[in-house]
Amino acid sequence: MKFLLVFDFDHTIVDENSDTWIVKCAPEKKLPNGLRKSYRPGHWTEYMGRVFVYLGDNGITEDEMKRTMTTIPFTAGMVDLLGFIGENKEFFDCIIVSDSNTVFIDWILKAADFHKVFDEVFTNPAAFSSTGYLTVQNFHAHHCAKCPKNLCKRRVLKEFLDKQLERGVSYTQIVYIGDGGNDLCPVMFLKKDDIAMPRRGYTLEKKISQLAQNLSPVECSVLVWSSAAEIMSHLKVLIKE
Repeated sequence: MKFLLVFDFDHTIVDENSDTWIVKCAPEKKLPNGLRKSYRPGHWTEYMGRVFVYLGDNGITEDEMKRTMTTIPFTAGMVDLLGFIGENKEFFDCIIVSDSNTVFIDWILKAADFHKVFDEVFTNPAAFSSTGYLTVQNFHAHHCAKCPKNLCKRRVLKEFLDKQLERGVSYTQIVYIGDGGNDLCPVMFLKKDDIAMPRRGYTLEKKISQLAQNLSPVECSVLVWSSAAEIMSHLKVLIKE
């Protein structure tokens, strides 16, 4: 019996938002006001599509983008944590569910040699067009009112678990590590033996404590972290048990 580790990516594995980090490639490292103001809540992927068109129009190449993205810093303690998980894969299956995109995550994980730590990555599909422009699509369509239009993380997690069950794989416990508002939906899907690990001071932690104040707490246990060293200590305890 294994543990399933579910990671968000931005502000969880890396200490920044990969989608805003790419703006360092733009002329003068900023976007025009009109483009910045074109974002509509829940429609982030379409907005990033426009950002990538702007970068393409300004002649920013795939190589330049890759060089910029691979300088993004990992969160404190994360390099050690991912190294530890990689060395203990007999105990852990490990997936990423992220609102970033396949190109960015692939670049960052491969540059740091962490791509083998993760069994699957669920994120918005991205690719370079024949003209050299980066394009991105919504991960899926769904009917969850709580989540952004392109991605319901609860649905991704549920479908992954169902698929694993069909293969005869079930998990002792799910550990969900994230920071954002869109991580609340999958956390509310977790059962009492599971653990949610929200990053201290970020939206997910605030939303979980609001629920507790409103006397409708999440069912799973909650362990807040600031450094990934705290996550690693907890995982060490789990595999000793």
